[in-house]
Amino acid sequence: MNEGPIIIIDADDKSRQFYANVIKTIDVHNEIRFFENGLSALDYLYTTTEKPFIILAEVNLPGMNGLELKETINNDEQLKDKGIPFVFISTDTSAEAIRTAHKLNVQGYFEKPGELAYVEQLMVRIFEYWELCKHINNT
Repeated sequence: MNEGPIIIIDADDKSRQFYANVIKTIDVHNEIRFFENGLSALDYLYTTTEKPFIILAEVNLPGMNGLELKETINNDEQLKDKGIPFVFISTDTSAEAIRTAHKLNVQGYFEKPGELAYVEQLMVRIFEYWELCKHINNT
């Protein structure tokens, strides 16, 4: 597994902890960095020397929402060049949000699940795909 940290951006503490527990359950040992909103995640992305493995974000975030965060990353050469895979796992499944996310070149958009078995399957598939996929962050 790419050894960079997994970035989880979600305003809900229970969701962040739920994802972290699932990640441990599926035997992924990467560090996890938690952020409650897009602005704090953006500050981390600007200042870190780490090479994050992936960003898992909710669309509905206070302050800077997930779509605005992804747009900011796309419009900033320093951040864009980091090539961090960006996946939404969101309660917002509106056609407008999904269309906007894909225009912003997200690598995936999934409905935020509530069932443990579904989340485990989803995380296994996401991590296996990005571990095998050749991209700038794992070369």
